[in-house]
Amino acid sequence: MTGSVVRRLRAAHLVATIDDATVIEKSWNDPKYFGVLFDTHAPLIYRYIARRVGQQGSDDLVAETFVAAFGGRRRYDLTRRDARPWLYGIATNVISRHRRDELKQFRIHQGLGTQSIPADYADRVVLDLTARSLRGDLVTALADLAEGDRDVLILIAWEELTYEEVASALAIPIGTVRSRLHRVRSQLRPLLDHSSTTTTIKEVLTDD
Repeated sequence: MTGSVVRRLRAAHLVATIDDATVIEKSWNDPKYFGVLFDTHAPLIYRYIARRVGQQGSDDLVAETFVAAFGGRRRYDLTRRDARPWLYGIATNVISRHRRDELKQFRIHQGLGTQSIPADYADRVVLDLTARSLRGDLVTALADLAEGDRDVLILIAWEELTYEEVASALAIPIGTVRSRLHRVRSQLRPLLDHSSTTTTIKEVLTDD
């Protein structure tokens, strides 16, 4: 075996016995450990991004997420032993930036200025990729949610994060998580009886 393969295997063995915070701290002086963090969490982050924007281009957004995480690893709060909320938060920001870029390119392509596109249509362009990745009668309703409200719902319903983890991921107070989810429930509950949306979303919207 080559030296790099041996080092990677040793790092993989180490990560099985320590937590994410320790791996990140070790990566400060030995960057190869961050590769172990990538191997551990990249499949989850890919699934999250692909659900939000579709599979096309998801690989690039996953790479962008981990590049940003690597660049910010020295600012990671080492008291948080599980890095998933941190990575989900970075991925959410990457997705938001991607959608803004998509809208900008759309405007350039159409030769339109910001004021030339009706506000509601512009919002639908930004949210189009999310809508394409969803199924059922709630597609339009989910796309019409405020971006922050939708982020909370998806992180809880699809990624099964706790309220505390969502608060950490989005850098918001836990009370804001609760208020956003309450607002989503108020908006979407009337549609549930006639919806074929996923069970996980229904459970979140009906769980008090």
